[in-house]
Amino acid sequence: MTTPLQGNAVIGQSGGPTAVINQSAVGVVEGLKAASFAGKIFGARHAVDGMMSGDFLDLTDWPQDRLDRFAGTPSSGLGSSRRKPKEDDVKAMVEQFQKFDIRYFFYIGGNDSSDTCRIVSETATAMGYDMHAFHVPKTVDNDLVLNDHTPGWGSAAKFVAQAFMGDGLDNQALPGVKINVVMGRHAGFLTAASVLGRRPGTNDGPHLVYVPEADFDADQFCKDVEAKVKEIGRCVVAVSEGIHDKDGAPMAAKLAAMQGKEVEKDAHGNVQLSGSGALADFLAAAVKAHLGEGARVRADTFGYLQRSFAGLVSENDAKEARAAGAKAAELACSGISNGSIAIQRVEGDTYQVEYNRIELTDVAAKTQHLPTGWIVNGNDISDDFVKYAAPIVGELPVTERVDGW
Repeated sequence: MTTPLQGNAVIGQSGGPTAVINQSAVGVVEGLKAASFAGKIFGARHAVDGMMSGDFLDLTDWPQDRLDRFAGTPSSGLGSSRRKPKEDDVKAMVEQFQKFDIRYFFYIGGNDSSDTCRIVSETATAMGYDMHAFHVPKTVDNDLVLNDHTPGWGSAAKFVAQAFMGDGLDNQALPGVKINVVMGRHAGFLTAASVLGRRPGTNDGPHLVYVPEADFDADQFCKDVEAKVKEIGRCVVAVSEGIHDKDGAPMAAKLAAMQGKEVEKDAHGNVQLSGSGALADFLAAAVKAHLGEGARVRADTFGYLQRSFAGLVSENDAKEARAAGAKAAELACSGISNGSIAIQRVEGDTYQVEYNRIELTDVAAKTQHLPTGWIVNGNDISDDFVKYAAPIVGELPVTERVDGW
């Protein structure tokens, strides 16, 4: 622990937006004010880009009613970026921090963002500039290590669960095969959330669920679908965009190669998965060919719709996102020089969490996976996952159907 610093603060939002990322930004502002922070509070436009150029918004004197409206607004209100800063970029950021007397840096994002926070903290130290740097967790993938769950996932999971509830009703009305591709590069938490709306003892979908933690085989996939269609006359399927074969090759990348297309990657080297319907189209075509002429097979890619929707937000997700930001501000103002905030569940009969500091090196560029014990036969999700996820996601709509479904 070091002595609290005198100066200003900056908040950045990085990576994919979520429905509650602004809650975390407001949490930081409120946490600083609660700690009697005397400096200015800036928001960086478009994360790294804004911090390199000094493009800052002054949030210091925003009234509480405006902060509350901002917190309840989806997507990254400060603007986001996927830029991976190089050495010269980070030096430019620290030079802007010196110019604006910024001594507190809060970065809201996922595992790549936590790594950026680490690099900035280490570079500032190497340049002899005293600064406190904190990572505030965020990702719809729910894949940050040492976290029970991550802000943004609960609301996206609620969206996915309700989308599958509605799609399941559609599939009952017009039976056939329906395949939905859900976000999830390396972790299947969001795709697994598709099962949360199932009513026990019914034929509610999804009937098959495929996540990146289990190897994917296209031939077996078609046989699984065929078996379910023979059993109940229809099939709803949830598939993670990050499914891969037994050799670890992403199916999306294999498809691009088969079509002679170059695989698009972001600044962090990640293969571009969302925003394309190629995987859904491929799976639908494979099933249709397997089932034969006349089979009714449809596919959708949820894509970016899962991230920044208005409404449907999980109450606990919003509350915890805000509290994580406030905790980062509290620790930074107490004199702790850096760290990441982890949301960790308290053991007991009732759902409770606590917000703990972990080292940036413990979370940076690491991935948490869906426990393999929650995956059933490589194509379904267990009730243990439902028990884990239900209090985070919150209540779902109650439906009524005629007998026999």
